[in-house]
Amino acid sequence: MNSKVRLQLSVMMFLEYVIWCSWYVTMGTYIGGQLNFNPQQIGLAYSTTALAAMISPFFIGMVADRFFATEKVLGTLHVLGGLLLYAAAQMKSFSSFYPLLLGHTLCYMPTLALTNSISFQQMKDPGKEFPSIRVLGTISWIITGLGIGMLGAKATTTNLPFIVGAAASIIMGLYCFTLPHTPPKATGKVTARDILGLDALALMKERSFAIFVLGAFLICIPLTFYFSFTPSFLGDMNVENVPGKMTIGQMGEIFFLMIMPFFFARLGVKWMLLFGMFCWGARYFLFAMGYNTALMWPLYMGIILHGICYDFFFVTAYIYVDKKAPDSIRSKAQGFIAFVTLGAGMFVGSNISGLVVDRYSFPNAEPAKSFTVTDTSVWVEGNPVQWEANGVKSFGKIKTIAKATPPAATTDATATVTVFQKSGEKYVESAQTATVPLKSLSRPLALWNKIWNFPAFMAVVVLVVFALLFQYKEPEKKG
Repeated sequence: MNSKVRLQLSVMMFLEYVIWCSWYVTMGTYIGGQLNFNPQQIGLAYSTTALAAMISPFFIGMVADRFFATEKVLGTLHVLGGLLLYAAAQMKSFSSFYPLLLGHTLCYMPTLALTNSISFQQMKDPGKEFPSIRVLGTISWIITGLGIGMLGAKATTTNLPFIVGAAASIIMGLYCFTLPHTPPKATGKVTARDILGLDALALMKERSFAIFVLGAFLICIPLTFYFSFTPSFLGDMNVENVPGKMTIGQMGEIFFLMIMPFFFARLGVKWMLLFGMFCWGARYFLFAMGYNTALMWPLYMGIILHGICYDFFFVTAYIYVDKKAPDSIRSKAQGFIAFVTLGAGMFVGSNISGLVVDRYSFPNAEPAKSFTVTDTSVWVEGNPVQWEANGVKSFGKIKTIAKATPPAATTDATATVTVFQKSGEKYVESAQTATVPLKSLSRPLALWNKIWNFPAFMAVVVLVVFALLFQYKEPEKKG
């Protein structure tokens, strides 16, 4: 691979992950705080990537591999995806936001495989050449996260990250038309069985492989709690520059990927998978500890564990599948496990996480803590609020905001708040309203300790059952 092609592919891989990182990390905080989407809706929004990941293999198998040059498919998908993301950024209701975001992810998720495909076809030795190209994607995620974090409050209170992602997608789309020509190579009839790698189901006849697939699916359910709600949690814990702080996880990913061969040679497949599962549970226990104690170090430790969680489990899983699958169905087997984990597992997990967070959030639960909002300009109508009068805590939602005069002066601004009254474990809207100074309002927090306990204990249960049932004998070393 000559230096020109290497540069082209490196830029391609860098731009590819700018698009995703731009909006993904801050979306939950923005749509929850500024658009007042409830946790179930936030979970649904995050599940669009998983839903698209389940559908994208059909697209790649039927279109990209058979009818059009890869660079043209990439370019078209990214331009269309950018326009859809820009349109989604303008929406204020979930009913209009969700289908546009789903449309964007349906365009974007196939490009993850297509960028790999176009890279492989330009390489003589992908095993040696591809890692140095693919690492640009992780570096891109880190740089983009740090850049979005520099936007400050605009990163979580405006649609600017979506606009950045849309612009990057359109730029990437136009750039793709300059990539090396990569014509389709597949011929013959395509079937759903081929696309989904269902021939790999024959491997499920082996008990341990079936346990592995089931365990991989189940562990992805607690996994998605991290992606969907960690940004919101960190914001509630008064962590500054959340997008930038979360890039620590990607930095850890690079480090642990480098040292992974050392551990793999000593631990083997089973213990690598178990250690990855253990770290998923440990991270959530650390998050719960941070909420209970208001200490910051457990939060950062939980983020750092992302490298072990992702590399030790997923990379090991791909290696295990590669070892178990015969040459004739190896690619199909990898596609099948990706469908089970990144598709089905994360889709179920995203929706369950939304239900759990909704169960332990106001008005479905009484908040135990609140967050003092120093910048009163971030309040919008519909936000849940907490305030105290005569030593009594009250809860409600902002109905209207009366700005002070002049507009720049917010210290005297007030809000008309619909008061909520407790009914059993929940709070329900009453006919009563109150006028409260914005500076007196705080944001009632979800019961994050109970929320994080759910994925933590689920990860532990999956870990224990997997440890008892999964068997794998490492091949004897030659020499």
